[in-house]
Amino acid sequence: MANVLIIDDDEQISSMLSRMVQRLGHHASSSLTLSSGLDALRSNAFDVVFLDVRLPDGNGLEALSTIRETASSPEVIIMTGFGDRDGAEMAIRNGAWDYLQKPISSKEITLPLKRVLQYRENLSKVARPPVALRLDGIVGHSPAMRKCFDLVAQAASSEASVLITGETGTGKELFAKAIHLNSSRAKRSFVVVDCAALPETLLESALFGYVKGAFTGADRTRDGLIRQADGGVLFLDEVGELSLPMQKSFLRVLQEHRFRPVGGSKEIDSDFRVVAATNRDLDEWVKTGKIREDLLYRLRGITIDLPPLRKHREDINDLVAHYVAKLCWAYGHPIKGISPDFLEVLTAYDWPGNVRELINTIDRALAASGQESLLFPKHLPKPIRIKVARGSISNGEDVAVEQAVASSSSSIYPKYREFRRARLAEAQKTYLMELMALTRGDMKQACQISGLGRTRLYTLMKKHGISRTG
Repeated sequence: MANVLIIDDDEQISSMLSRMVQRLGHHASSSLTLSSGLDALRSNAFDVVFLDVRLPDGNGLEALSTIRETASSPEVIIMTGFGDRDGAEMAIRNGAWDYLQKPISSKEITLPLKRVLQYRENLSKVARPPVALRLDGIVGHSPAMRKCFDLVAQAASSEASVLITGETGTGKELFAKAIHLNSSRAKRSFVVVDCAALPETLLESALFGYVKGAFTGADRTRDGLIRQADGGVLFLDEVGELSLPMQKSFLRVLQEHRFRPVGGSKEIDSDFRVVAATNRDLDEWVKTGKIREDLLYRLRGITIDLPPLRKHREDINDLVAHYVAKLCWAYGHPIKGISPDFLEVLTAYDWPGNVRELINTIDRALAASGQESLLFPKHLPKPIRIKVARGSISNGEDVAVEQAVASSSSSIYPKYREFRRARLAEAQKTYLMELMALTRGDMKQACQISGLGRTRLYTLMKKHGISRTG
């Protein structure tokens, strides 16, 4: 018997779903608000959650990741009377099982429920021994990173092509190496092709190699990168930068695993596996004709979407400790201590350059600290300190609500600027109060949901007189 949770503020729909679940022989619980639903998920194990989108105290889609990350990791079926394509895409991207638009009949609900419970039952029967992954240089324990590690394990146990996506500096090459190191090809070559750095005139000969006399300066035969990757992994970094003619040539090689060196008369076999990476939105590039759709299909066997650092700030402390120790050892210096204020500033910053920017920042801080044994905020680059400081201070747009409300009720209608300030402050206060109620004062979860840094969140709460306990 499965446990099913229904989170919907419509009591009639909740009652209908509960009866349907019970008729199928399962246990049903219901919550009329998002906060009470999250409380139920924290204290009980559920297999499936029926989740409404527009709830009195929040948006179900925005809580989807939080629900999936609870201990029982339930499957989520989204239900909404205000369906839209963007919402459906967001739901699937965040791990929803299905996205249904109200009104929904019992028949429309029954089939997805049976399928998801069948999936859960099959999953429980499959023995999944723990996998000790080699994650050289990859640091993190957050739910977002654990999802990526699961995909690395999945990719390492197969021969499917892998596409790693993510912003610049998120560690795409490190993840590609992790797939290689944990695969059956680990003892063979890991060959990197920087598609953005190689000039178009050299890319073909670099990939395919050439025979002696193929062109001026070809004084000897040379193997290309594809031949060097025989038995191993060919890593195409920034694959979206390949020209269309080169994409066509490479597509055939990817399909046949055969290629002809420049100037050669015979084709050569190469048993390589492709792992590609990009910071581009390749689906959009397909629409604009910048990348071939058939090539994208070939590359996208397994997709690993690496989160930007601002989406898993809880890993920053571990990353800082790791790289401080690593860089101090590399420079032959004693490992420096890290002050709480130093970590607080780093956690509050948005990191547009992601982990790569964080490493460079730590390197600069170590240099600035000289012989000092402890790292403080003053050792950080000024642009980072300035941005964090500016983000923690009110910009003057929000003033006392009472003053503006009094103006609006007087015989003189308020100026637009005064009205805007009052409403902004009122909206901020309402948002923060609901956020604290939703998270029950859990600041870590509040930061994840709101996207605010801990320093900025504390500053706003203090300004509006809001406590963690309400």
